[in-house]
Amino acid sequence: MKLVKLALAPFSVSPPPHFDAFVTRIDRLAAQAALAGAELLALPEYFSMALAGAHIKAPDIEAELADVVDQAEALVQAMVAIASRHKIFLLGGTVPMRVGAEIHNRAPFIGPSGQLEFQDKQAMTRFEAERWGVRGGTGPKIFDTKFGRIGVSICYDAEFPLHVRAQVKAGAKLILVPSCTDSLAGFNRVRFCARARAIENQCYVAVIPLVGKAAWSGAIDENRGHAALFTPCDHFFPPDGVQAAGEMDESELLFTSLDFTAIDNVRREGGVLNHRDWHADVAAAPVIQLA
Repeated sequence: MKLVKLALAPFSVSPPPHFDAFVTRIDRLAAQAALAGAELLALPEYFSMALAGAHIKAPDIEAELADVVDQAEALVQAMVAIASRHKIFLLGGTVPMRVGAEIHNRAPFIGPSGQLEFQDKQAMTRFEAERWGVRGGTGPKIFDTKFGRIGVSICYDAEFPLHVRAQVKAGAKLILVPSCTDSLAGFNRVRFCARARAIENQCYVAVIPLVGKAAWSGAIDENRGHAALFTPCDHFFPPDGVQAAGEMDESELLFTSLDFTAIDNVRREGGVLNHRDWHADVAAAPVIQLA
């Protein structure tokens, strides 16, 4: 049995004095995770927007977005260096980035070798689409790592069963859900849907939220949630399907371990066989090897 240790990082929105300080903060989280034996560190959706606080001092959603988009490439490359330095898989939250003429919300998934891949957010919230002008990107894919296949379903995407199902059909046993929600209602939508995805697909689902208040920001002014790892509610797993959960609105790293063989076992010997008995015809997501 090979246990994989995860570090889930609910990231507080305190603004950095400058770019290098922001990168140092990420580096310290990666160092803490690696020292504790974690093989994967996951950050939240739009954690990168805290970077705008170094320059933006009053709420201005257009200026905040433009500021972070201008720094996006440098931030992603800094995270590549961090993953390589600490020999850890890193889900770099999400970063708004230019793709052609559009801005997409992109999750960098980086291997310890420095290999960089992206999962785009596909379904846009009303704020993103109607007020911010952020557009949906490409569909679901999965990342084939040394310990198993992993999908990333960004916040609102996790509220749509077929997005996750395409990843599971391609072999994903862990779905990472970086999130950014400004109310308990929003967090609960993501949290309850993540739990449903874990049950209906008989897989692990980890939620990693942005937390805290930022009076200077119009985009990430209030952020609610707690990190958690959800499982099937069946043999081999906790009866309530909650393997680990952090404190609400706290930014401490949450460490937890998972065993992909337990997923194989429940899919074969569970009291119910949701994974087998799924009836919708969904195309499998493309597989990307990530080293």
